Amino acid sequence: MGTFKNAEDVYRYVGGIFEKGLADPEVGPKLSSSGVILQITYTDPDSVITVDMPAGEVVTGETDLKPNVELFMSADTGNRFWLGKVNLSLALAKGEVRAKGPISKVLKLVPAAKALFPGYEEMVRADGRDDLLAA
Repeated sequence: MGTFKNAEDVYRYVGGIFEKGLADPEVGPKLSSSGVILQITYTDPDSVITVDMPAGEVVTGETDLKPNVELFMSADTGNRFWLGKVNLSLALAKGEVRAKGPISKVLKLVPAAKALFPGYEEMVRADGRDDLLAA
């Protein structure tokens, strides 16, 4: 079993950091201008987050939005990414993360995402989720 308790847990933290990123005055415009509609399908627990960067929306669960980039990984890998413990390029090469679509677009967003790492850790820490921090 993964570290997250259920899909709502994934949506709260991982979905939450995407919402913070889109609202951030420095990071938000970088994400919006990318043109990326990113869908991440997680396992353990099964959950789906779709981030329509141009529209500035985060949708959790199933949606009719058509992503132009898709990522597939365990929720624990997603958690470790936001904690700064996963190099996305390396994870793709090792098969820990699978991708569909122009992955180069997502890799260009990694520097902007890194600016959100402290906010993710702060959110998890504020809720006393040491289990997620230790993953």
